[in-house]
Amino acid sequence: MSTDVAALAATAQAIVADGKGVLAADESSPTIKKRFDSIGVESTEATRRSYREILFRTEGLGRFIGGVILFDETLRQDAADGTPLVKVLQDQGIIPGIKVDAGAKTLPGSPNEKITEGLDGLPARVAEYVELGARFAKWRAVINMGDHIPTPYCIEANAHALARYARICQEGGLVPIVEPEVMMEGDHDAAYCDWATHKTLHAVFNALFEQGVALEGMLLKPNMIVSGKDCATQADAAEVARRTLACLQRTVPAAMPGNVFLSGGMTDEVATENLDAMNRLPGPKPWKLSYSYGRALQHAALNRWAGDDGNAASAQHALICRAKFNSLAAQGQYSADMEQELQAA
Repeated sequence: MSTDVAALAATAQAIVADGKGVLAADESSPTIKKRFDSIGVESTEATRRSYREILFRTEGLGRFIGGVILFDETLRQDAADGTPLVKVLQDQGIIPGIKVDAGAKTLPGSPNEKITEGLDGLPARVAEYVELGARFAKWRAVINMGDHIPTPYCIEANAHALARYARICQEGGLVPIVEPEVMMEGDHDAAYCDWATHKTLHAVFNALFEQGVALEGMLLKPNMIVSGKDCATQADAAEVARRTLACLQRTVPAAMPGNVFLSGGMTDEVATENLDAMNRLPGPKPWKLSYSYGRALQHAALNRWAGDDGNAASAQHALICRAKFNSLAAQGQYSADMEQELQAA
C-alpha cells in the first residue's frame, strides 16, 4: 500500500490519546431537524451554524475531545466572525473529521435490513474533504435486530462496504472510523445482541483484512452489548461491560488503536456508566476503550441553548461537564456523584 500508514496511525492515536474521545456532531439534515424540533427551534443553515459554533468554542474542550465528526455542511461553514469552523476546532487542538456515507437504505432482497450507500464517487469526495481540513472520516452500517435477523447476507454486505470505504479513505489520507452498529431497537436480550455483535465484528475485520486496510490507521466505533430497548430484562452496567469487553477481546485485533463506542440511544448517564465499568474491568485491553457520542454528549447542551445564543455559557458548561465525565470514564475514574457538577450552573 502506498498509503502513509505511520501518519494515519499517528492521527488515530491522537484522537484517542489518554482520556480523549470523539464528539459526533455529524447529524444529517433530517436528524438535526428532529433535535431542533424537540426544543422548538427552526433548523436553518444559520441556526445549525450558531449551535455548532457554540459547541466548538467551548473553552477547554480539547482536553477531553480528540476529534469532532462533522456533516458536509458544517465542514464548509464559517463562524460568525468569519473563522472557518474547521479552524475553530484546530485552534482547540481538536482534529476535524467528516461523515462520508450517504445513509442506510433498504437491503435488496431483505426488506427488514439495511445497506449503507455512498461508495460511488467517494475517492473524489475524500480528496476534497482533505483539502477542506478533514483528517478522519466515518461510515455507519446499520444491523437491524429481530426475528431471523441479522442475516449473514446483511452482515457480509455491510462488512464489505465498510472495508471498501476504509481502504478508499486510507488511500486518500483519511483515518476511517468503521461503525457497524447493531441496533438497540427491539425486544431482544443482551445475549442475542452479544451473538449478533460477535458475528458482525468477525465479518468486518475479515473484510478489512481481505481488502488490505491498515488496522493501525483506523478506529472502530462499535455498539455496546446491551438489551434491546423493549426487552423486559435490561442488562446492568456490569453485564454490559463484561459482555462487551469479552466480545472485543475475541474479535478485534490488537493492532487497531481504539474503540470509540456509540451511545445508541442510551441516556447520558448510562452511556458514561457503561464505559466506566468497561475500563474498570481486569484483563487485557490492547486498544483504548473510549467514546464517540452524539446525543449523549450534546443532549443537555442542546436543551440549555434552546435556540438562544444568550444561553451559550450554560450550554457550554453542560458540554464540558459531559465531555469531562466521559473522559474520566475512558480511564475508569468516573463516579455518579460527579453529575452534581453538571447541575451547578
